[in-house]
Amino acid sequence: MDPRIWHKVAGISGITAIGLGTYGAHVFKPQNQRYKEVWQTASVYHLVHTAALLSAPLTKNPHIFGALLTTGILTFSGTCYCVAFQEDRKYSTLAPFGGLSFIGAWCSLLLL
Repeated sequence: MDPRIWHKVAGISGITAIGLGTYGAHVFKPQNQRYKEVWQTASVYHLVHTAALLSAPLTKNPHIFGALLTTGILTFSGTCYCVAFQEDRKYSTLAPFGGLSFIGAWCSLLLL
């Protein structure tokens, strides 16, 4: 598989990150303002790791790096968006796996 596929994944993720970030900043009005902060955290991690995804084709293991970042975005940021939108922490069970995926992606840059 062509490693440049991660540029397309980053494009889709970037569009989604900007859309969800805009929604969170201008439309999302939770009853408990703490959930606004959760949404903002999700947006920051989503956008930062989307930007990192652009570098996947340049790494020694582009598919490992790209897959782990994408998994982290979906499971960490996705879970945070869900928790904030539902205003219920019971949906937070996947977030730690997303964090571990982010860590794994960055560790994969150390592989020879």
